[in-house]
Formats: sequence, structure tokens, C-alpha cells
Amino acid sequence: MSQLTLRSVHKHYGEVEVIKGIDLDIAHGEFVVFVGPSGCGKSTLLRMIAGLEEISSGEVTIGDRVVNDIEPRDRGVAMVFQSYALYPHMSVYDNVGFGLKLAGTAKDVRDRKIRDVAKVLQMEHLLDRKPAQLSGGQRQRVAIGRAIVREPDVFLFDEPLSNLDAALRVDMRMELARLHHELGATMIYVTHDQVEAMTLADKIVVLNGGVLQQVGTPLDLYNNPANLFVAGFIGSPKMNFVTGTVQSIVGDVAQVATQDSSMVLSVPATGLSVGQAITIGIRPHGLLVDPKGQLQGIVQLVESLGNETVVRVALTDGTEITAALPGQSHLAKGAPIRLGFAATECHIFDDQGQKPAP
Repeated sequence: MSQLTLRSVHKHYGEVEVIKGIDLDIAHGEFVVFVGPSGCGKSTLLRMIAGLEEISSGEVTIGDRVVNDIEPRDRGVAMVFQSYALYPHMSVYDNVGFGLKLAGTAKDVRDRKIRDVAKVLQMEHLLDRKPAQLSGGQRQRVAIGRAIVREPDVFLFDEPLSNLDAALRVDMRMELARLHHELGATMIYVTHDQVEAMTLADKIVVLNGGVLQQVGTPLDLYNNPANLFVAGFIGSPKMNFVTGTVQSIVGDVAQVATQDSSMVLSVPATGLSVGQAITIGIRPHGLLVDPKGQLQGIVQLVESLGNETVVRVALTDGTEITAALPGQSHLAKGAPIRLGFAATECHIFDDQGQKPAP
């Protein structure tokens, strides 16, 4: 079984700590995505699992082996990089089978494995070509094929689609999802693109500044973000935030005045107290045009996408928010607008960026 466990994993470069004590369990067959902004430590963590970066402290276990001191080639992992790293003078056939050849695999076994992988990746017709004769998507398939043919315990992907154009990225995401389903393998995938994370992952690991922020299914993170960072990172367009102070509480409803007191918003009172400074998070798709809406402002930008209209609004307190409105709209730049939202659409965070205790 190819489960993977990280226990109190740290990484230092001199006096700089870039991975700050990660604890994580990845089950056999899971597709896990490490996501976060540039410089958050996700690629470093992946390279530590692969053995390409030394672990400063803590333990990495693959299956039933602690692999801290095991060479990368002996860890049972295969890595696919952002750059395809193909040998330009070799055919696709030889690129895919190069690792097997180095390992001394018999020629007939090597041939069978290469052709089986080519069939899975639908690239049998490419086996005689050189990398220069391939498109970006085809080159990435070859790099993935080179990993699959080794039959590793764990697949590691380091932003493998970032060099592809938008349409091809969508196609390759579907290809990777299909591949995971067919192979049933454990896969760890690094990206800064939260859309890739939402569409591919069984489980998302959100990192920021070398610290694990939250782990959960895509919908867990979308519906119940643990803190302000996760709330703002997961979801497209990103969540809106309006700051204010709790003015009064009646029953289970709190009245929150914005910073300049130009608006008073009604939100769930759970865990709140009068005088408390809070941030209210509302997703763009949770907003609707409403003549009696609590949010008031001026339309700054209108993007008509056909199936929906994305509107940028400057609120009366100076905050800019985004509304993703269903269908087509005739809103004009510079027009006044009022937006409403249901109480169930609110995410409340305290002045430390955490959800208040109930």
C-alpha cells in the first residue's frame, strides 16, 4: 500500500525556515493537491518527499518505510516536472523507456511496458517521433508516460500544466483525472492554480508561508474555510471581504456597521459580541441585485460572459467587491447599485482572521 505520512517536517536554508512543521496523512490511491501562492513552500515540500531536497527534521514515510535517508531512485516515487525534461535526440519510445533501460529491464518486458503506457496515454502513433516534432501537450504526455512506466508507489507532479495554453490545460486536467481513475495510484500534485486544485483533487492541502492552513475536500474548503487566507484563496472569482464592527445583537442576528458607518449589515450572530471587529466574507455568486439590498455602491466594471455577468462594485465605504450575476445584464459603468445576500452566504472572521468559536 502506497500511503504517505509526514510528521513534523521542517526545512531550513541556513537560518531561514521555509517549511514549518507539516503533519499530513495521504491515503493509498488519493489524488492530493498542494496549493498556495508562489513561495509558500509547496514545491519544496514535494521535492522533500521525492528526496531531491534534504529534510531538516521530521519524518517522511512511504508505505511502511521511513525514507528520509533513502536515495530518490529507491523511494518508489516518480516525478513529473514543469519542464518536460525530455532527451531531444531520443524518440518518444526511447524517452519513455529510458529509466527501464538504465535499470536493466529485459528488452521484451521494456517493449511491452512502453507500448502499454502509450496505449493508456493515447500516444501509440507518436512513439517514433522526436520531442521537437511534438506539441506541448504531447510532450507532457511523454513525460507522464516516463513516470507511469516505472510503476511507482507515488506519482509527484510539480506544476506540470503551467507551460500549456488555457484550452490545452483544460484537456490535460481531464486526462490526468482519467489517468488517476484508471491507475488507482497515489498522486500528489503541486499548483498555484486553485481551479486545478478544485477540479482534480480528492483532498486539497493549502499552504502559506510554509505553514499548513487547511486540509480537506474541495467542497469542504469552499464551504467551510478555516481562516481568512483559505477563504480568499479558494474560489473563483475570489471571496469578497467587508470589514466592520458589531453594533448590536438581537436573537441570532448581529448588526454590523461598516468602517465609515455608511452601511449596516445583518449577519449571523454565532460567536460574536457587541463591539467586536470582524470581517464578513461573501462569495461573488452569493450576491444578487436587490433594490433593498444592504450593500450599496457604484458599478466600476461590467464583464459580460454570456452565461453570467461579472460586476465590479465600489461600495460606499470604499471597499471594492465582485458580484457574479446569473445570465446577461444591462448594468452600466457608473450606475448606482444595491446588492443583497442571504445569511447563509456569510463567512465571519475575527480580527485575527479566524472563525469565531461558536
